[in-house]
Amino acid sequence: MVVLSPAPIHHNLGDIETCKPTTNIFTGIPVVDLSDKNAKTLIVEACKEFGFFKVINHGVSMEFLTKLEEEAVKFFNLPQQEKDKSGPSNPFGYGNKKIGPNGDVGWVEYLLFCTNSELISQDATTIIPGISETLWGLVNEYVSAIRSMVCEVLEMIAEELQIEAKDAFSRLIRDEKSDSCFRLNHYPPCPELQALSGRNLIGFGEHTDPQIMSVVRSNNTSGLQICLRDGSWVSVPSDHTSFFFNVGDSLQVMTNGRFRSVKHRVLANSLSSRVSMIYFGGPPLSEIITPLCCVMEEGEESLYKEFTWSEYKKSAYKTRLGDNRLGLFEKSATDK
Repeated sequence: MVVLSPAPIHHNLGDIETCKPTTNIFTGIPVVDLSDKNAKTLIVEACKEFGFFKVINHGVSMEFLTKLEEEAVKFFNLPQQEKDKSGPSNPFGYGNKKIGPNGDVGWVEYLLFCTNSELISQDATTIIPGISETLWGLVNEYVSAIRSMVCEVLEMIAEELQIEAKDAFSRLIRDEKSDSCFRLNHYPPCPELQALSGRNLIGFGEHTDPQIMSVVRSNNTSGLQICLRDGSWVSVPSDHTSFFFNVGDSLQVMTNGRFRSVKHRVLANSLSSRVSMIYFGGPPLSEIITPLCCVMEEGEESLYKEFTWSEYKKSAYKTRLGDNRLGLFEKSATDK
């Protein structure tokens, strides 16, 4: 794997949140072999308990993943003035430190791509200036492969939940109007961490993903953490050969709270760069997000108010990263 040079990010460390250090390396992350006949059962159990699991034997070649990572590295190693030509993100394109419009910042720079089929068919420089055709082509190929994997997993979930329509979830990702996106994150090494008196620097602050399901793949630099049910933060062991799946807010609603949208964050590293690739599988903007009747038991009431993905997306975009986005859509006792 190519290692990035420690190019500094604009702004000083004082702008960025810190947290207390944790040395808890979590060894209990569910591992799902997609070729295992019990895979669908393991996936559903993981979605209920953690909202998070690791997938192995996924069929995506390491050679291809290495190529994409190398092209991402080439971009992030460009002089700052060259990278800035691909931004500012609005919302797609190059972003540096600033995360969203509401004051959240992190020790991170990124490229955010739309995966809409109409946009994918266009020339790379039309969408994001400064992006090489090679990187654009690899991103499109990656998105296609991961979309297929996500749909396979969602269909396993539907089968295990005994939903008659196997594509109850996957159709939303396969829809040509699916509002999905893809993000390349780069967390440069931060030698100045020693100045923080033992605290960790936040690369990307704690949050849940609002979409249906997201898939993360990174190089072998650690930094990803998830929050367990008891509120404790644990570190996810790095594994550049595997993919990590996160349950999103929309899937939590569609299962009426049976699945858990996992809160997660990324910490900066003092010595090594972290490069991660995240596919966010989202439904069409007009899709109504509500608990599926076929999932609920007789007499069970919905825990959430009905909303469209567009409404939830707009609401989430107005919040800070760490806010409880679903809280605004939970039914109160009087609603029920």
